[in-house]
Amino acid sequence: MAKSTSPLLHHSTAATATTAQMKQMLYRRSSSEKSHLYHQLLRKHYRWVLWLFLSVYLFLSSSTPSSFLPSPISRRALSQSRTSSSSSSSSSPSLKIYVYDLPPEFNRVWLSNPRCATHLFAAEVAFHEALIHSSVRAVNPLEADYFFVPVYVSCNFSTINGFPSLHHARPLLSSAVDLISRSFPFWNRSTGVDHIFVASHDYGACFHAMEDVAIADGIPEFLKNSILLQTFGMKSPHPCQEAEHVVIPPYISLGTNLWPAPEIAKRDIFVFFRGKMEVHPKNISGRFYSRKVRTEIWNRYSGNRRFYLRRHRFDGYQSEIARSVFCLCPLGWAPWSPRLVESVALGCVPVIIADGIRLPFPDAVPWPEISLTVAERDVASLESVLDRIAATNLSAIQRRLWDPSIRRALLFNPRGIVSGDASWNVLQALEAKLDRRSWRRRRRPRPRSSQSNLDWVRWA
Repeated sequence: MAKSTSPLLHHSTAATATTAQMKQMLYRRSSSEKSHLYHQLLRKHYRWVLWLFLSVYLFLSSSTPSSFLPSPISRRALSQSRTSSSSSSSSSPSLKIYVYDLPPEFNRVWLSNPRCATHLFAAEVAFHEALIHSSVRAVNPLEADYFFVPVYVSCNFSTINGFPSLHHARPLLSSAVDLISRSFPFWNRSTGVDHIFVASHDYGACFHAMEDVAIADGIPEFLKNSILLQTFGMKSPHPCQEAEHVVIPPYISLGTNLWPAPEIAKRDIFVFFRGKMEVHPKNISGRFYSRKVRTEIWNRYSGNRRFYLRRHRFDGYQSEIARSVFCLCPLGWAPWSPRLVESVALGCVPVIIADGIRLPFPDAVPWPEISLTVAERDVASLESVLDRIAATNLSAIQRRLWDPSIRRALLFNPRGIVSGDASWNVLQALEAKLDRRSWRRRRRPRPRSSQSNLDWVRWA
C-alpha cells in the first residue's frame, strides 16, 4: 500500500527550496559587488601594486627579466646567465660592476686583428674579459656600484709604422656614451660619475702620443666626470690626469714557461736595453724624443761591453730580459713603459729613468724595494750607480723582486680575476672610491625598494 505524503510536508519542502534559492541569489549578488569593488580598487592603485610586486621580485631575484629592459643592448646583456669564475677569490672586493653589452663595432670587431688583444695597450681588452668572467660582474644593473663601458680605441693599426691610430678614439667613445645615455638611465642620473673607461695610452684620455698636443687637446668633456683606468701617471699635476683615475700597468703577454724561474735564471747581461734610441734626439716631428735621455744613454754606453744596448726590434727580446741583472726603463714619448712590467715579471731589476712618474698599485708593489730610480739628469753617472748597488744590496733587491705576489700584481688574466692580479688591484682601488663615486652606495640610507626602483619601472 502506497504511503501518502502530508500537504504540510510539501509546503515545508517548497519553502526550504525557495529560501536556498534566495540565499544563492544574494550570495551571487554579493560576490558580483565584491568583484566590482575589487576591480575598482585595483584600477585605482595599480601603480602601487605593480611597484610592490617588482620591488619584491627584484629583491628575491638574482637577475632582471629582459621584458623590463629598454633596449636591445640591455636585453642581450641581461639574458646571459650570471657566471662566476672558479679562480675568483672569496676575498675579492665587495663591489658589483655592470658591463654594458655594446654593439660589436665598439669592441669585438677590432679583435679580428690578433694584435688587439696582445699589444701594450691591450689592458682595455684584458680587463673587459676579466670582468665578464668574474663574480664581480653585476647582471642586474640595479645592483651595480659601477658601470664599465668596453670600447677598444687602441686597435686601429692603420698607421704607416704599425702603431695604433688614436684619431678615432674621441668620436668612438662619444658614440658609446650617446648610446648608453639614450638606452639606459644610469649615465644621466649620475652624469657618468660611476662609469669606468680604460685609457691605456701614452697620455691617457688625452689620446695623443705627443705631450704638447695631448695637453692642448685635453680630456674630452664627456669623460671628465668618469673614472679612467690609465697607464699614464705623474706625481705632479698634469692636464691629462685631471679626471678621477686609477694608474694601471701596461698589458704584456708573457710566455713564462720558456724561461727558468727568475730566482734561478743565469744572468750574464749586466745592463740591458732594447728599443728606440735616436742618434740625433730631435725627432722628425721637431720634438726631442725621450727628452734626449735615450740619446744620452746610446752615446755614452753603446761602446761599453757591460751595456747590452740594441736599437732594432727583436721578437725574442723577453729572453734577453730574463738573462739580465739590470733593465733600463727610460721614458719614451710618455714616462711609462711596458719594460717596467716585463722587467719585474722576468726578474730583472728595473732602472727607472723618468722624472716624476707615478707607478701602478703602490700598495701591492713595493717599488722602492724592487727597483732603482735614476734622475734623467744623472744618466752620465749610471754605470757607477749600478756598480754601487751590485756591490751592496743587489741580493736583497732580487730576493724581494722574486716574490710571486709582486709579479702577479702587475699581470692581467683575461680568463677571470685572480686574487692579487692586476684586475683584482684595479677593483681594490675602485672599492676605495665607492663612497664618493657610486650613485647606489651614496643613496644606501634610503630603503632599497623606494623611489629609485619606481623610477626605473616608470622609465622602462
